[in-house]
Amino acid sequence: MVQLPPLVEPAGELTPEEVARYSRHLIIPSVGMDGQKRLRNARVLVVGAGGLGSPALLYLAAAGVGTLGIVEFDDVELSNLQRQVIHGRSDVGRPKADSARDSILELNDGVEVTLHRVRLDSSNALELFGHYDLVLDGTDNFATRYLVNDAAALVGIPYVWGSIYRFEGQVSVFWDGAPGGVGINYRDLYPEAPPPGMVPSCAEGGVLGVLCASIGSIMVTEAIKLITGIGETLLGRLMIYDALAMSYRTVRLTPDPHRTPITELIDYEVFCGVVPDVESAGLEVTPVQLRAMMESGREVALIDVREPVEWDIVRIDGARLIPKDRILSGAAMAELPQHVPIVLYCKTGIRSAEVLDAVVGAGFADASHLQGGIVEWAKQIDPGLPIY
Repeated sequence: MVQLPPLVEPAGELTPEEVARYSRHLIIPSVGMDGQKRLRNARVLVVGAGGLGSPALLYLAAAGVGTLGIVEFDDVELSNLQRQVIHGRSDVGRPKADSARDSILELNDGVEVTLHRVRLDSSNALELFGHYDLVLDGTDNFATRYLVNDAAALVGIPYVWGSIYRFEGQVSVFWDGAPGGVGINYRDLYPEAPPPGMVPSCAEGGVLGVLCASIGSIMVTEAIKLITGIGETLLGRLMIYDALAMSYRTVRLTPDPHRTPITELIDYEVFCGVVPDVESAGLEVTPVQLRAMMESGREVALIDVREPVEWDIVRIDGARLIPKDRILSGAAMAELPQHVPIVLYCKTGIRSAEVLDAVVGAGFADASHLQGGIVEWAKQIDPGLPIY
């Protein structure tokens, strides 16, 4: 067992109201008054007020963490409410940061909430992280994860990481400069990012809403252990949760001796391959252009590359369903027409762009994909279609 020292020094005496509020913590011998004072003195940054950020922020606030920072620039959407429990129906259309702050202060008005309504990037991460003791990140893209990892390593603070997809979740703690020579970081787990599109986001692949609570609460547990110095953290271990099997298992992680030391922040979208650098870059049509093509009488092969369950929710009239994996494996290449313009589409344009690369690479000269996918089609062309 690796016993880490407390991350935060204790604050001053608790008020009678705080003693009453946190009494169930205070009577736990390993937490007690000292641990609660450390929580009150702690400064925790949460990147994202979404699926994992929602339960994390609520439980950090309930636990009495004195200062909570929130990095968030999105607005609340109806589809968020299935899992992002910090927001309510009346918050739809509001900035997530504002909604999260209001929910936190309603739960615990003794918490100081600092909002960072910015897109986290290499230009602001180091300055921002420097104001906090640790960071929790539940975002669903690799570029942000590498950025958070590297910035936390350079600033010298722990990074509590969580990931969710459909029915499975993962949690770990990364701390490059951990005392005792036990440091490890996210690059030891993932030296390189997977190719774009290989690991779908929750928006593309779905997630069981309550999974966010399971993983988010574990992330908060790790944060509390780090702050107070109790228990054994997940530093050097990866916890994997399978909700369908109701099983937890942990895998030991070891530092990569050949990993290049982190010395500066880089362009993480380029590192993760998010910036297009493919044969098919630029071969996209807008919803307006696609409608014009379809209304011109010209024959167009409209191919839906989503999954059958998504096809059942909504589709564009005249489309044909050929799921992405069947095309990428080569099994369905023969089903694509050779002498008719092909327009591929998915939910938001991510998967269709990936398929387009393969289609163009296979020699289909007249192929493109729908910019923004069926979501933009519904917004711009057919508002009666449901958006999921």
